[in-house]
Amino acid sequence: MAIVLAHRGANRYAPDNTLAAFRRAVELGADGVELDVHRTADDVLVVRHDAGTPAGVLSELTSSEVRAALPEVPRLDEVLDVCAGRLVNVEIKNVPGEGDWDPTHRAASLLVELLGARDGRDRVLVSSFDLASVDRVRSLSPAVPTGLLTWGTDPLEGLAIAETHGHVALHPDVRSVAGHSPGAIVTRAHERGLQVNVWTVNDPHELASLAAAGVDALITDLPDVALRALGR
Repeated sequence: MAIVLAHRGANRYAPDNTLAAFRRAVELGADGVELDVHRTADDVLVVRHDAGTPAGVLSELTSSEVRAALPEVPRLDEVLDVCAGRLVNVEIKNVPGEGDWDPTHRAASLLVELLGARDGRDRVLVSSFDLASVDRVRSLSPAVPTGLLTWGTDPLEGLAIAETHGHVALHPDVRSVAGHSPGAIVTRAHERGLQVNVWTVNDPHELASLAAAGVDALITDLPDVALRALGR
C-alpha cells in the first residue's frame, strides 16, 4: 500500500516548511512529510525551500540571524521532534548556480552528524536532485536510506542511476511517470529492490491510479485528499 507524505507539510493549511504545516500533516494522518534543508553559516540545518531570503542567502547567515529575520523557518531537529514516529523525507537542497551551491556537500555531512547525534531514533529517507549529496550520505552512513530525485528524466534511466549508486529509492516527478506505464516502472524498480516515490501528486484519480500501480509513496500537497483517494 502506498504511503502518503505531505509535501513541505500540509501546505494548504499552513505556510509550507513550517512547524505549523508539519503539525497539521500529522493531525491529518499523513504517514510522513517531505521537507527541504539548507545549511547556515554556522552549520545548522534549517528547513526552507529557497536558499535566498530577504535577509540574504541562508548559507551566509548564522542560525541566530535566520531565526531573527525569519522566525517561521524551523531547524531540522525541531521538525524531526514534531514528526516523531512518522517518516521524514529530507531533501538536501544543493543546486549548481544557486546562491548556496556547495561542491563540498557540507549539508549532507551535517545531516549524517545530526541523525547520529539523535541516536538513530528518527525515521528518515534522504533525497536530492544532487546525486553527489545522496552519495555522500550513503558513503558516511550506509544505514540511512537514500533516494535520487529526478525531474523530466525517463524514470527507467533514473532507476538505473539510483541502482548503480546503491540508493534505495527513485523520486520521479508525476509528469515523467505519467508518460510511461507506471506499473512497468514499479515492477522494474521492485525487481531491483528499489522504491518508487512520486511527487507532487494532487489529483484524486491520479493518486488512486498510482497507488493501484504499486508506487511506494505519494508525495502530495493534499494529504487529506490523498488519504481519502486511497480509501483511508
